Amino acid sequence: MTTDVASPLAPYTSQIDALCETGHWLWQRGFSLGTSSNYSVVVNRNPLQLLLTASGKDKGHLTRSDFVVVDDQGKPTSPGQPKSSAETLLHTVAAEQPGVGAILHTHSVYSTILSDLFFEQGYVEISGYEMLKGLAGVTTHEHTWRMEIFENTQDISQLAAKVRQRLNDPTKPLTHGYLIRKHGLYTWGVDLAEARRHIEIIEFLLECTYRRRMLG
Repeated sequence: MTTDVASPLAPYTSQIDALCETGHWLWQRGFSLGTSSNYSVVVNRNPLQLLLTASGKDKGHLTRSDFVVVDDQGKPTSPGQPKSSAETLLHTVAAEQPGVGAILHTHSVYSTILSDLFFEQGYVEISGYEMLKGLAGVTTHEHTWRMEIFENTQDISQLAAKVRQRLNDPTKPLTHGYLIRKHGLYTWGVDLAEARRHIEIIEFLLECTYRRRMLG
C-alpha cells in the first residue's frame, strides 16, 4: 500500500515502514498480540512531533495508513488523521527526554505477570546478568537495575505526570523503561534500533527473573 502524497504521513514513509516491520517482529516474538501495544518515533524535535501507531490496529499487520503524527500534547498535527492511542501521552513524556528518538510499548506474558507479582514491592530488581550490558550505558554485569512498576490506571494524564516526575528526578531518574501493572512494558532508545534492542534485552531479563523464581 502506498502513502498518498497529500497525506500528512507522506514525508515519513521510511519511518512508517520501519515501524511496520518492528510491529511484525514484536508480534512474531509474542510481545505484541492483537491490537495491543503502540510504537512511536520522534520526527521533529522543535516543536516536538511524534509518528505514532493509531488506536486499535493489529500490530502484526500494520499498514502505512495505520499511523498518526502528534504534537507534544498528544494531539494530531493536522485534521483527517486516524485516532491516536489512548496512551499517547506516555510516548510524549518519554520523547521529551534528551536522546530519546523512539518509544516502544509491548504486552508480553512475562512483563504482565511480573508487573503484578512485584507491584507491592514497587519494582523488579535485576542484577548480575551479562545481558544487562545490552542496556545503553551499562558496561558491566555487576549492575543492579530496579525496573519500576506503575499502577494500571485509565487516567493517562495522571500516569504520564507520574512518569515525567520520575524521568526528571534529579537524584535517581527512571532509566531504560518501566512496567505498568498487569499491562506491559515501556522502553525507549536513541533511535528505533536501540529501542528494539532494549525490548529484546529486557524481555530476556524478565523471563530469567520469572523462571528463576519458579525454580525456587
